[in-house]
Amino acid sequence: MMASRLAARPQDVPAVFAERFNSGDLAALAEVYEEGAVFVPEPGRPLAGAEARAANAAFVALGLPIEVRPRHVYVSGDLALLVVDWVIDGTGADGERVRLEGTATDVARHGPDGHWRYAIDNPFGTAPAP
Repeated sequence: MMASRLAARPQDVPAVFAERFNSGDLAALAEVYEEGAVFVPEPGRPLAGAEARAANAAFVALGLPIEVRPRHVYVSGDLALLVVDWVIDGTGADGERVRLEGTATDVARHGPDGHWRYAIDNPFGTAPAP
């Protein structure tokens, strides 16, 4: 199991996410999301709960690390808008070349425990809708 490090600042959320994603530990990754968070695995397809966790697990199952580069962080009270460039690149477990990339538009919330977590994780945030 991962260390209990969670994001103390909104700008830390992407790095904590990447650390946990790259560990392959799905339970640890789930801790980066608040209860009821929305994950958008492709434009126009918001998911929550078990469906969101399964969709996120499919990305982790590629067995490739994610690299994140926060571009902008805007905070208003207990909410933050995060604009983050990311890439997953390499040879997957099936031997196929994989390159996924995007610019996420995410929303994080400051929780009562003092940590920031995703309320909305929209990795293809700037992609056009289908």
